[in-house]
Amino acid sequence: MEGRAPQDIRRRRGSFRARIAVVFVLQTIVMIVASVMAANNVAPIGAVIAIMLCSGGLAWIAVSREWIPVATLARLLEAWDPERPDMAGLDREGGKRADNDVSSLIRGLHGLASRIEGYGERERNFTRDASHELRSPLTVIKMSSDMLADESDLSDVGYRSLERIRRSTRELEALVEAFLILSRESDQGLAEEDFVVNTVLRQEVDYARELIAGRPVELVLDEPASFALHASPRVFAVLCGQLIRHALQQTDQGTIVVTVMPGSVSVINPALDAPEAGSRRHAAVDRHGFDLAIARRLSDRFEWPLELRSLPGANRIASVRFPHPQPVEA
Repeated sequence: MEGRAPQDIRRRRGSFRARIAVVFVLQTIVMIVASVMAANNVAPIGAVIAIMLCSGGLAWIAVSREWIPVATLARLLEAWDPERPDMAGLDREGGKRADNDVSSLIRGLHGLASRIEGYGERERNFTRDASHELRSPLTVIKMSSDMLADESDLSDVGYRSLERIRRSTRELEALVEAFLILSRESDQGLAEEDFVVNTVLRQEVDYARELIAGRPVELVLDEPASFALHASPRVFAVLCGQLIRHALQQTDQGTIVVTVMPGSVSVINPALDAPEAGSRRHAAVDRHGFDLAIARRLSDRFEWPLELRSLPGANRIASVRFPHPQPVEA
C-alpha cells in the first residue's frame, strides 16, 4: 500500500485537465463517427442529430461533475468572513476526494487563513497589552514629575532636566497613542462621536507649547472658522498633534500658525534660509521624519487627504481636508 502511494499522487497530478481532455476526445470521435454515418446514409439524419445531442449532454454532465469542487470552494470563499474564518469548512473540502490541483489550492488557502487568524490574534493581544503596559509607566513618570515640580529646593539645572523629562513623556504618550491606533487592522474599538475640532485643537496646541519652552518659537492657533466632525476625536488629535510636532522639529525660530478653515486644518511653519539652519533642518527631518510618516498613514487610513506644500524661501504648509464637515450647531 505504501509503495503505491507515490504512483497514485503522480496519476492524480493534473487529473482535472486529463479528464476534460478525455471527454473532449470522446465527444470529437462521436461527432466524426456520426458525421460519417450521415454522409454514407448508414443512419438517418434524425438519429445522427440525436447522437450528437446526447454526446454533448453527456460531455456537459461530465464537465459539470468535475467542476463541482471548484464551485463549492468558490461559494465557501464568497461567504468568507476574515473576522470568523470557517476553517472547518476548508478542512471538509480538503478531506473530500478532489482533483489534485484543487486540493493544493485548499491547502494553500488553509495555510493563509491560519496565518491571518494568528495575525489577528497577535494584533488583539498587542493592542490590549501595549495599551496597559506602556501607559502605566508613563502615568507613573508623569505623576512623579509633577511631584518633583512641587519641590521648592529644586535647582535650576534640576528644573530644566525635569522639564525635559515632562516634554519627552508627552512626546512618548503621543507616539504610543499613534502606534496603538495604527496597529489595529480596522478602526473598530475607536469610539466615534460629534466633536468640535477647535476644542480638540486648543488642547493639542497647549500640549505642544510645553515642547517649545525656552525656545525662540511661538505657536499660534488661528480660528477664522469652526466646524464639527463625526469621527474619533482620538484619531483627529493624534493626526493634528503629529503635524504640529513635525512643524516644531522643522523650526528653530519664528512663528508656527495652526489655522482652522471651513473643512480643513493647516499647520504653517517658516522655512529656514541660512545654510547652517538648512542643514539643521535636514538633520531634524532625518531624526524625526516618523512624525510626518505617522500623519500620512493616519490620513490614508481614515481618508482625510493630507497635502504638503513647500515654496522656496517661503512657508511650509501641511493641510488636512475633511470631506464631511458639520456645522458646530449640529
